[in-house]
Amino acid sequence: MAKDWKVGFIGLGIMGRSMSRNIYRAGFPVTVWNRTPSKMEEAVKWGALTASSPKEVAQNCNLIITMVGDTPDVREVIEGENGVLSGARPGSVLIDMSTISPDATREIAARAAERGVAMLDAPVSGGDIGARNGTLSIMVGGDAEVLEKVRPVLEAMGKSIVHCGPVGAGQTVKACNQILCGLNLLGMVEAFAFAKKAGVDLEKMLQVTTQGAGGSWALSNLGPRIAKGDLAPGFSVRFQQKDLRIVLQEAERMELPLLGTAVVQQLLRSVQAYGGNDDGTHALIRVMEQLGNVSITPKE
Repeated sequence: MAKDWKVGFIGLGIMGRSMSRNIYRAGFPVTVWNRTPSKMEEAVKWGALTASSPKEVAQNCNLIITMVGDTPDVREVIEGENGVLSGARPGSVLIDMSTISPDATREIAARAAERGVAMLDAPVSGGDIGARNGTLSIMVGGDAEVLEKVRPVLEAMGKSIVHCGPVGAGQTVKACNQILCGLNLLGMVEAFAFAKKAGVDLEKMLQVTTQGAGGSWALSNLGPRIAKGDLAPGFSVRFQQKDLRIVLQEAERMELPLLGTAVVQQLLRSVQAYGGNDDGTHALIRVMEQLGNVSITPKE
């Protein structure tokens, strides 16, 4: 059934525009919708069809993927008046690849099931680089049999596809991923400040540490950007803060202290206070520069 999927893709942001194109390149017909219509023009150039609403996407597709910003956005495009569930046919599959609350995911999945639509939550990690290269890590919650049916579509976007458990489990694992991302980010900018203050060449520091026990995805992919002064977003402060908010809300519900995560969230709030909401998360380096009174990134 792999090639029988007619894929609808909702959300053409930094991640979604590349993910949808990779699905098309894998041989699946793709229909797109985006809240800002101009973003659909690029998709038309590579072969996508367009729809006037999420409802129309669902009416014309049997596999609908959503990749939007936050829990309210997901609810709007799925449960809204012209949302996916108002047009989806029984037997269709809905995959939400956004990062949202696990509780909200379970609620939406229950509503989908009432209409005969199976839902998977499948948030991703890997940033804009992984989205472009089709090498995302995809963590999936939901029915394992449904996952196997749609796996060929997911394989067009990611190299690691792991079934994490029932609906909501994908979002829970994504929360774990964001905890690690935040703390790796903090470790990276502290290492940069330490090296710079001590007079060590940043490129040489990176050459060694990316290959050692302290290496991380952040260090390998964002470290070189910091060294060049490139703070453009692969994943923005705005969305990292949204993800950390979800993490801390879930932690509060479980009465679980997450001290490091809370610190990172507050430091990123300082980035936001200085106008860096839409910069990449590695703009945390600016806060480190202020705290340490050290110039790290090249200035224009």
